[in-house]
Amino acid sequence: MNMKVETLPKYRIAYVRQVGPYGPANTQAMEKLKKWAEKKNLLTESVIIFGIPQDNPETTLPENCRYDACVVISKDFQMDGSIGESELSGGKYLIFKVRHTGEDIQKAWSEIFLYVPNSGYQMDNKPILERYTGNMIKDDFCEICVPIKPL
Repeated sequence: MNMKVETLPKYRIAYVRQVGPYGPANTQAMEKLKKWAEKKNLLTESVIIFGIPQDNPETTLPENCRYDACVVISKDFQMDGSIGESELSGGKYLIFKVRHTGEDIQKAWSEIFLYVPNSGYQMDNKPILERYTGNMIKDDFCEICVPIKPL
């Protein structure tokens, strides 16, 4: 699996939140975000999109799980109030590039949790991110970004 360590900056984001069991509804939230972003001319080659499962489904009831589909926006971008706005705190992450297929993502998730304890890092207490940049979206790749801190 392709892996690197990267420090993500603090990002201003626009987001669509889905509350309920993770699955097909996450895709609907992402599609709603992309439609909004397209109308705002944000879907350029330099776009950065995140999918952020905010809750651990092993410790949060499915009906309470939150998923945010996000797009990075500039400091001077004028929001219209039709979707949410927030900030992504950034920090150090292990970045795993994977094909964006159900099978490859499932495999990556299981390998990540085996890899992190042997990496010299431990997981930080922040959500794991799925990141999509530029051509990755067209080429069916994504990056799973695991928040880390030193042991």
